[in-house]
Amino acid sequence: MLQSQEVKQVQPADGIWHNARIAPSGNPDQVITDAAMVLRDGLIAWIGTEAEMPDEFGQAGLARHDVGKRWITPGLIDCHTHLVYGGNRADEFALRLAGASYEEIARSGGGIVSTVRATRLADEDSLFQQSARRLEALLAEGVTTVEIKSGYGLDLATERKMLRVARRLGTSYPVTVYTTFLGAHALPPEYLGRADAYIKLVCEEMLPALHAEGLIDAVDVFCENIGFSVAQSEQVFSAAAKLGLPVKMHADQLSNMGGTQLATRFKALSVDHLEHLSEADVIAMQQSGTVAVLLPGAYYFIRETKQPPLELLRRYKIPIAISTDSNPGTSPSTSLLLMLNMACTLFRMTTAEALTGVTANAALALGKADRHGLLAAGRAADFVVWSVESLAELAYWSGLNPCSTIVRAGQFSVALQKETA
Repeated sequence: MLQSQEVKQVQPADGIWHNARIAPSGNPDQVITDAAMVLRDGLIAWIGTEAEMPDEFGQAGLARHDVGKRWITPGLIDCHTHLVYGGNRADEFALRLAGASYEEIARSGGGIVSTVRATRLADEDSLFQQSARRLEALLAEGVTTVEIKSGYGLDLATERKMLRVARRLGTSYPVTVYTTFLGAHALPPEYLGRADAYIKLVCEEMLPALHAEGLIDAVDVFCENIGFSVAQSEQVFSAAAKLGLPVKMHADQLSNMGGTQLATRFKALSVDHLEHLSEADVIAMQQSGTVAVLLPGAYYFIRETKQPPLELLRRYKIPIAISTDSNPGTSPSTSLLLMLNMACTLFRMTTAEALTGVTANAALALGKADRHGLLAAGRAADFVVWSVESLAELAYWSGLNPCSTIVRAGQFSVALQKETA
């Protein structure tokens, strides 16, 4: 594993990046050819065609970075992950393949309970090391921003530990981390049969305490028949609203029980999964400005057959984001590039939709479109140089990483950088 000091940002990327093809929002249908980009003090000072670059930059003696006609996009954004947890569930995966049911595994102490147990037992350093390994895989593919949820602690001490580790990852690696409190992820074993009492604990003790410690950027709920009811989810959203925290929701993955309708009433940043989304839900999302986050890794891993209603989302012009949903139970993926391929092959998304889904629309899903997902003057210089002939290759290849150079906050990600010349 790379040590944090090896991946610290130590080399400024200031200067003129030229001889490039740039997709400022990640959309391959909206590009600047023969492009140049000027970086100063970690910010983009100017972007456009090289022929139009103001003389003040060309004559300023700035360092020059010849990209060799490679492509540049914004840094990728993984907007829905459960990256911090203890252990894994590979043995359970093998048991399922041998015919064991989820219920049989759960009764024997497996399922989410096993992850909760491993996460509770891990100390903070161990949890950091386990999670860092997964994060490094994402960074190597050009991810510069990631959302990390809690939800495998299900008690105050462990939820705090998870969120502290997530924050620590953001200070130890060249990545911007946003944390989401997902205390209402599952019912902990000690609250079996007492879901309302657990939701009270989440709303009245856990959420206020963790918010006061500065550990929460947003609040999420798993609203599903095997999760929490609409009424229970509403209690969590109401508690978040009182603290001024934005909300998002795991909704309509296994059934449609009204979760999206609730989320849109609270102006949720996003609703995620959405295989069972209805047209009425999509209309509500349009009115609330809520982003649809599709998670093809989970769809693939649990062998789901009902697809999210892509045509409805297109018809109502709902922004669509794509993410890994990296987690130990239903999407043990650490490749956002693979998710691009899956979004196109499984959901029949276009390459333009998929690429926008991990850049501009992923930023919208985090409520951070003013900071991420777009290359423009005045913005922080977060971008990736790709050694491809066409940006469609980012969704086309499976297992090939064409990432050439990564710049985050105007600094080279040195340990991940490859030669561009």
